Amino acid sequence: MTKTRLEAFSDAVIAIIITIMVLELKIPHGDNWAVLRPLGPVFLTYLLSYVFLGIYWNNHHHMLHAASRINGRILWANLHLLFWLSLVPFVTGWMGENHTPVPTALYGVVMLGAAIAYAILQYSIIAHHGRDSVLASAVGGDAKAKWSLGSYFAAIPLAFVSPWISIAIFAFVAALWLIPDPRIESRLK
Repeated sequence: MTKTRLEAFSDAVIAIIITIMVLELKIPHGDNWAVLRPLGPVFLTYLLSYVFLGIYWNNHHHMLHAASRINGRILWANLHLLFWLSLVPFVTGWMGENHTPVPTALYGVVMLGAAIAYAILQYSIIAHHGRDSVLASAVGGDAKAKWSLGSYFAAIPLAFVSPWISIAIFAFVAALWLIPDPRIESRLK
């Protein structure tokens, strides 16, 4: 199978997820800067989630560019990733309104679920294309992904110590992935 429909569907779903997130931002009543102050935590949480979705979209694009074909397993793995990403607007809104342990921990669970789903998709593509494929050689041991998973695992229980520690961990993981993975691009040249 070709990958065209998978890419188009994934791009559309991620665009819809971002649209849902921005529609959740409430318009303040008033016409001065002071009415924006209470929206600060909500907007910062939105910004964090927007960055995460942008990272997933960008790396998903690079990963699929390294694939020449797909199969049913890859289709299901991609749907699994999109499931976790579709939960981002909910946890973004909840954590943005309440920087308390439970919403912050659930945000971490969704981020962890998305990271695991991305890894499953990546390994499904590698399994389909072989261990000597472009993607397999580019990914290698994937230390950055392991760091991310470990960070999410730590952030979930740490939310019950201090939600701000978990939020700092989420920001750290976002910063870690902000620049697209150059390993794939270098292998494709």
